[in-house]
Amino acid sequence: MSIAIRLENVSKAYRLVKQKPFLAKEIFRRILQRPSSVERHWALRDVSFEIEQGQSVGVIGTNGSGKSTLLSLIAKTSYPTTGTVTVEGRVGPLLELGAGFQPELTGFENIFLNSALLGLSKEDVEANLESVIDYSGLKEFIHSPISTYSTGMAARLGFAVIAHIEPDILLIDEILAVGDAEFQAKCQETMRAFVERGTTLFLVSHNLQSVEKICSRAIWIDDGKMKAIGDAAGVIELYLDPTAGDES
Repeated sequence: MSIAIRLENVSKAYRLVKQKPFLAKEIFRRILQRPSSVERHWALRDVSFEIEQGQSVGVIGTNGSGKSTLLSLIAKTSYPTTGTVTVEGRVGPLLELGAGFQPELTGFENIFLNSALLGLSKEDVEANLESVIDYSGLKEFIHSPISTYSTGMAARLGFAVIAHIEPDILLIDEILAVGDAEFQAKCQETMRAFVERGTTLFLVSHNLQSVEKICSRAIWIDDGKMKAIGDAAGVIELYLDPTAGDES
């Protein structure tokens, strides 16, 4: 099968700024041309893997392990410090709840805005508009500004938009952590439907049961490094093994 996502020796570093320098001190340093000391935090180090089209892959790991950084590189919202990231196909990213929403605009207006950011035409949005609103369950609030929405309401609307596009690759970050049981069940059903249609699913989640239920494969990221990749149940079992994190 064709490769949907390929990472080759990918590392990502962020500059750490502990204290903003005094202006006079910085000017004096530049006059003397002394190099400034810059610390780096390596969120990912030498990560390599391939995901075939139509595979469903869950990414697991503790907070701060590099999972969301990995997702942002695949979504092209950030770029690797070293290595290459190759993504083939139309990407539907839901990297954070309500990402791309403008708080001063209404939910109705943000459906059009968010859909446009995902590459949909106005005609496509209008054709699915009522279905998107019904899916979100926010008809009563759809003409209210997003700034008045709770986090859960923004999650519903964001996922409702994603559920009505036809991406080749669906990237989701922690969507199952927000919302009531009914909403979470609807999310899971929608993601399974995407997978059945041949969409490549890349899901970051702390919910191990959902990862095992939805995904056929899993990747374990720990301290910026890939500890394991393979069958979802096997990787989760390894992740839960208290001795596994000590292995090199």
